[in-house]
Amino acid sequence: MSINVSPRLSPARGPVVQPLRQEEAAPAPRAVPPLPQVLLEPVVRAALLEDLGRAGDITTDAIVEPGQRSRLRLVARKPGVLAGLDLARLAFTLCDAAIEFLPGLADGARLRPGDEIAVVSGPARGILTAERTALNFLCHLSGVATATAEIADAIRPYGARVTCTRKTMPGLRALQKYAVRVGGGSNHRFGLDDAILIKDNHVALAGGVRPAIERARAAAGHLVKIELEVDTLAQLEEALALGVDVVLLDNMDLADLRRAVDMAKGRAITEASGGVTPDTAPAIAATGVDLIAIGWITHSVRVLDIGLDA
Repeated sequence: MSINVSPRLSPARGPVVQPLRQEEAAPAPRAVPPLPQVLLEPVVRAALLEDLGRAGDITTDAIVEPGQRSRLRLVARKPGVLAGLDLARLAFTLCDAAIEFLPGLADGARLRPGDEIAVVSGPARGILTAERTALNFLCHLSGVATATAEIADAIRPYGARVTCTRKTMPGLRALQKYAVRVGGGSNHRFGLDDAILIKDNHVALAGGVRPAIERARAAAGHLVKIELEVDTLAQLEEALALGVDVVLLDNMDLADLRRAVDMAKGRAITEASGGVTPDTAPAIAATGVDLIAIGWITHSVRVLDIGLDA
């Protein structure tokens, strides 16, 4: 089966996000621009090629007649937040440009079990061949968005924001960070080249906090922010005296977090990290930190159950 490009492409805990009813008061959804097709297509194409292997879909080709058509629905089986719809669409249309993909919802939608996400119709062979790749992207990214939304909902009363890290799956960073934004979170660095984050090993190799910060400042461009990871209040005091843009408060208890926030107020942005869960996030946010960094929302999140049904 050939893979074609379709011009129709439009621009650790299980998910427990509760879908919002329209009549309930809720924050207006934040508009998250879709990722451009030129970024998505190579990732989806590589996934399809990996699945097709050397001989294509030998099961479908043996069983389904070439001219047979089908109409199936993408349906939510669990509550959550939808993300990755354009990747699912592209998986189908790359397999066969004659497949029609009609979404009923958009990324960011709060899902209930049974919600119809999209209708996929057209050549049955192409639909079945693309099914697993489409669902892999859609279920995983919806899982990321759902986990992010769970934290974002829990900490909203305190004004803190949840942010992801560089702990992403290789090759999927842009997609996973997009899903974090869809879930109501913020993105940390996209890579090693867009901000300076001085961690404990950097400090040790530099010979201390001061030389590490001074070397970073000497090398940084005028638009590059400098963040320092600290795990003691003494390190924080030294960092604030030297001047940094952000302090990463790593694995501090709640009492130290409160003191750290007071010390840094008006002097640096505060970011808490280390073992954050949906249960502990509200208490961390209540200390007054600006950001809560969480790695598991990208590297080990549970997928959201979505199926392709008749």
